[in-house]
Amino acid sequence: MPSSPPGWPQSADPAAFKGPLCGLKVLELGQLIAGPFAAKTLADFGADVVKVEPPGSGDPLRQWRLLKDGTSVWWQVQSRNKRSVVLDLKAAADVAVVRALAAVADVLIENFRPGALEAYGLDPQALLAANPGLIVLRVSGYGQTGPYRDKPGFGVVAEAMGGLRHLSGEPGRTPVRVGISIGDTLAALHGVIGILMCLHERQASGRGQAARIQRLRRRARPGRQRAAGHRTEQRLPLRRRPCPGGRQRRQHLQAADAGHRARGPGA
Repeated sequence: MPSSPPGWPQSADPAAFKGPLCGLKVLELGQLIAGPFAAKTLADFGADVVKVEPPGSGDPLRQWRLLKDGTSVWWQVQSRNKRSVVLDLKAAADVAVVRALAAVADVLIENFRPGALEAYGLDPQALLAANPGLIVLRVSGYGQTGPYRDKPGFGVVAEAMGGLRHLSGEPGRTPVRVGISIGDTLAALHGVIGILMCLHERQASGRGQAARIQRLRRRARPGRQRAAGHRTEQRLPLRRRPCPGGRQRRQHLQAADAGHRARGPGA
């Protein structure tokens, strides 16, 4: 890995960073799932991720749901291949450290509520002025502008507004939640795609930019084909067991061992 420029913390084991993104410096200001999942994905492919955590308890994900030895197993998955630094974004001296890190980073990822980064004195435009090649990924519930920008981006609400809850479950029954944090991970993966496109564009222009990802839009995107059907048929898509178009049913069948088996086309 190339030697880190002044201001970027040196790794005790530079050889640990291997992969196609080796040498990419990522500053993570996110918490919980969406922002950290994007940073974790970059780290999986060799990026050097420095995660900023608040003093005290750190990222709330450390104590999220199932714990092992006092730490969430979610945290162990989300934070692999990262290094953490404790900084208080409400303290001017610590904000200055974040600015110094952003000045030499390639990518900054945040998923605070819209306006929070500016309130901390970390306006993306100011960061880009100090580091023109910086790429800033901003993940929010409903976007950085607009009438819903200040509403909390809870997954259950965005999944309902995006149509995912309308399509989940069985006909005539209450909609069900997908068994994983699908909205956050979809937003994160789309954020990674955006970062990679910005990096590709930067090779030609030399300029960074701010990319914005909304959880609501990312939840709606997988249902675009159903939306196209709605426009054609002029009715809302329904929850149903058979696949659209009259194809053979894909479903789960009760098995003799009390489990289930999935049946696909032709089975």
